Amino acid sequence: MSELTAEEFRQFPVALKGHFYEDFVPGRTFVHRRGRTLQAADNTLFNALTVQLNPLYFDEAEARAAGHAAVPLQPWLVFATVFGLSVEDLSEKGGAFLGIDGLQFVRPVYPGITLRARSEVRACRRSGKNPGFGIVTWFTEGLEESSGETVVSFSRTNMVHARAALTAEAAR
Repeated sequence: MSELTAEEFRQFPVALKGHFYEDFVPGRTFVHRRGRTLQAADNTLFNALTVQLNPLYFDEAEARAAGHAAVPLQPWLVFATVFGLSVEDLSEKGGAFLGIDGLQFVRPVYPGITLRARSEVRACRRSGKNPGFGIVTWFTEGLEESSGETVVSFSRTNMVHARAALTAEAAR
């Protein structure tokens, strides 16, 4: 297999994803198109890789003793999954992640459910220090697909590329 030449590489089609700062207006809602069904194996792997030691999330007897019908999914796995579902629409273009606020784990989630996500733009402003960027805050909810019930919610803030700045940079 041969490598691409520089000219071939420049001609390779690029699928542009995500949105620019100018695309975000307070009140705009994104229903993120992908969902994710979480299984017990996802929970086991997440617990092992992140050294989660709370037996509630890996020991059926402990979970039942705590009032659960089965071992619930680790809430941080649920959060990370919902966060990930929102990236394509909200922050795919890149820019600094500035934080999460108001994270709420609304109710337990169990293996076999499919998560969906939706986000609403809550605030937008131009960056004072980085003129090629804006700062956007979204409120995101993770929803159980079958019931539509919220299982996790949070606000997050990112720097987002401004369209004009990227267009000017690409022209150089």
